[in-house]
Amino acid sequence: MEPADNDGDGEPSTRPMTIAVPLSGDDTCIAEARHLAADFLGRAVAERGVTVSTRAMDLTRLVVSELVTNARKHAPGPLWMELRILDDAVEVTVRDTARVQLLARRVDPRRVGQHGLEIVMAVVQAFQVRLEPTGKTVTARIALGDGVRRTDSPPGDL
Repeated sequence: MEPADNDGDGEPSTRPMTIAVPLSGDDTCIAEARHLAADFLGRAVAERGVTVSTRAMDLTRLVVSELVTNARKHAPGPLWMELRILDDAVEVTVRDTARVQLLARRVDPRRVGQHGLEIVMAVVQAFQVRLEPTGKTVTARIALGDGVRRTDSPPGDL
């Protein structure tokens, strides 16, 4: 992660706060990703004075868990997670090696399981899946404050 407190001149940094990490893809990577997200937001509060509501902390851990779980379950090979503070939101990006579009399933209260993407879509401000030559990049934007609702942009637009 880049230095959080200044740009070398003693003044607070104006650069976006970002961390990008490879994830092992083994059984421990989901919990590791959740802990990294919580630590990242904690640093944003402590080092940058960013306001992060309890709701935003919980939703970020949930979204990270769902996106990493999906990548681990369906993509062979390495995973990569990036977290970025942008204005009043945190963006969670997960890259994997499965070049397959993600689609939320139709709501079916009788279906057991497989509701992760539905949940993510319900709690984020914006969501995007980009297919790339070596896999896909999934990005979700989560409001850092309470009471912030989804933007009026359609799913897929960040």
